Amino acid sequence: MSDAIDRGRAFDWGKTSADYSRHRPGYPPSFYERLLALGIGRAGQRVLDLGTGAGNVARALARQGCMVTGIDISERQISEARRLAAERGLQSDFMVRPAEDTGLASDSFDVVVASQSWLYFDRERATRETKRVLAPGGCLVTCHIGWLPRLDHVARKTEELVLRFNADWTAADMSGDVSPTPKWIGQDFIVSAFFVYQEKIRFTRESWRGRIRACRAIGAELSVKEVEKFDQEHAELLRSIAPEEFEVLHWIDAHVLSPR
Repeated sequence: MSDAIDRGRAFDWGKTSADYSRHRPGYPPSFYERLLALGIGRAGQRVLDLGTGAGNVARALARQGCMVTGIDISERQISEARRLAAERGLQSDFMVRPAEDTGLASDSFDVVVASQSWLYFDRERATRETKRVLAPGGCLVTCHIGWLPRLDHVARKTEELVLRFNADWTAADMSGDVSPTPKWIGQDFIVSAFFVYQEKIRFTRESWRGRIRACRAIGAELSVKEVEKFDQEHAELLRSIAPEEFEVLHWIDAHVLSPR
């Protein structure tokens, strides 16, 4: 873990697995439609999902007919991913593996996806491994979805509460401004496609509470008692600022990167 992430504070996504699998909404259909227009997510494509978490992206691509392998270093996340795929009758392989050393065959994937996860990897090693497992003509897709506190009142007030409980969190006040060319790609990749757009995602008070419990600043970093206290205060906040159902404005982005 980079010391730049939450000032070196330890986190464990496995602690959030229950909320993560139930309340993190994943990407809306419009995201997969845009990828498909770029030739990504076609039936029969071999896809490796790095840092798959509970497998949201992996399941969506499997539903489109892709042959998907998802890997993550968290055993609890992989257990959730396997359970959810089995419940939905989807054929996907989920393994506990690091992105930097997958142990998978060279030239074996048409697409490698890193959703909300590339920043957690050792980029030099992950880049080398990604290029190794990609088949000729394959690509890496890095993508993100996040709320927009500068434009959305509920997101802004929620973030203010999050920061009261975890001032070390470095992902607050995201603007949604995304560069067409990520600084980290250096000479390893070229950008072959890029998109960024905004969309409102619907929540209830309960599901928004679950979504925030499953964010890094809360469920992955705080103690159980701290999470419980935060959630109680968040529930009180939402009763005062939001109806039972509401929408939160998000940004969604993706870079499609071809190896040099």
